[in-house]
Amino acid sequence: MAKKVVATLKKEDASAGLTKIVKAVKSPKTGAYCFKELIVPAVTAKDALKELK
Repeated sequence: MAKKVVATLKKEDASAGLTKIVKAVKSPKTGAYCFKELIVPAVTAKDALKELK
């Protein structure tokens, strides 16, 4: 079954302006793709994208 991440992010006070970033990263060892996920405030989303590179 799917995870209910949306339900945990929809708290009235704490979640105002959160962004979930999902990036596919290819493993140099096996060639398989894995996913890196971050949940950050919307204000710092661009900085977080630079960090994932």
